[in-house]
Amino acid sequence: MTDEQAPLDFHPHFNGPVYQPEKDHSRLSKQHEVIRDWMLGHGGWRTPAEIERATGFPQASISAQLRHLRKPRFGSYVVDKRRRHDAGLWEYRVTT
Repeated sequence: MTDEQAPLDFHPHFNGPVYQPEKDHSRLSKQHEVIRDWMLGHGGWRTPAEIERATGFPQASISAQLRHLRKPRFGSYVVDKRRRHDAGLWEYRVTT
């Protein structure tokens, strides 16, 4: 874990033009925690569809949470991305 990386009990800070904390914070925090913990716990490379099957969250939310994980306020995790089998299918790996 880097000096900038947040501990696993870190509470993320979301924002954006349509973000309403009273309506969105709990839901987004849960997504963030579940996706982060699942990716770290299962290791290896995973497609958004595989993450969706495991977590139940839609792929658009998974993509957003993977982008968040790279940001300092969300832990500065290493999120690697690569093509699977030279196709248009992308897979991701999260490491500390």
